[in-house]
Amino acid sequence: MARIGFHASHEQFPPSELLRLVQFAEAAGFDCAMSSDHFRPWGEAQGQSGFAWSWLGAALQATNLPFGVISAPGYRYHPAILAQAAATLCEMFAGRLWLALGSGQRLNEDITGLPWPEKAERNARLRDCADIIRALFRGETVTHRGRVTLVEGRLYSRPATPPLLLGAAVTEATAEAIGSWADGLLTVSAKPDQLRKVVDAFRRGGGEGKPLLLQVGLNWAPSEAEALQGAHEQWRTNALGGDVNWELRSPADFDTATRFVRPEDMRESVLISSDPSQHAAWLVEYIELGFEELQLHQVGRNQHSFIEAFGAKVLPQLRAR
Repeated sequence: MARIGFHASHEQFPPSELLRLVQFAEAAGFDCAMSSDHFRPWGEAQGQSGFAWSWLGAALQATNLPFGVISAPGYRYHPAILAQAAATLCEMFAGRLWLALGSGQRLNEDITGLPWPEKAERNARLRDCADIIRALFRGETVTHRGRVTLVEGRLYSRPATPPLLLGAAVTEATAEAIGSWADGLLTVSAKPDQLRKVVDAFRRGGGEGKPLLLQVGLNWAPSEAEALQGAHEQWRTNALGGDVNWELRSPADFDTATRFVRPEDMRESVLISSDPSQHAAWLVEYIELGFEELQLHQVGRNQHSFIEAFGAKVLPQLRAR
């Protein structure tokens, strides 16, 4: 059956609280977890942004869960540094980490002062970085001069087995582009018909037979009103859609851009319901599309009650299938 994970959102919670939450999620029956990797939160109301790689070491030590993380190489991180970070964790915690690479968001990546290129160039840089990271995982000494530069880079501490190197994609075009080099696809929840198109594009680009993972944005609360309000308060900054999410550069920009988003508008981008069975039904649809790992991102602040409710009422429904 599909693995069901808990998404640890560094934009929303202090790292110490996230560590306790992921331990609580493990005790409640979640199979795995995933960490975001941000330098800035999406909006000022979120108010946090811990360093994912420090936290992952602590979380892997404090639990027995496998973890995933998505990062964007070539801007804030040199690909050799990402490769070293992932290799170190995999050497200590064998078989418990996957790494997804994405083309990035200006919100996080332009802090180094590098120009923020258009999407086609970002995809090309992503491919360069993915090739470098994979060669370093193989133990090669790598010199590369192109969109990024690496001179005689080599990983001296490597795991026996490198982590799964996923490609992150939201659009069909990006999904098709990463199909040729990625070990699997990481994408985000959308209407089933749209997700099917993204999956088909990934397979068309070379991803046939490779694993499919999905980050699911949802919000549960004891009442519909609470569920809707919690999603609006914390996650309306992600309701914009299109290329805007990758182009705005500060939490204040996102707050301004979403100032007219209404609570009821949130249903277009987040699965919102007070009914655990409705959430289970939505998740079953994703599993039937072929996704073998669902990372659940409860976007509201009521994380403890979400973990309790899903551990008691949603995970058993999914496992009963």
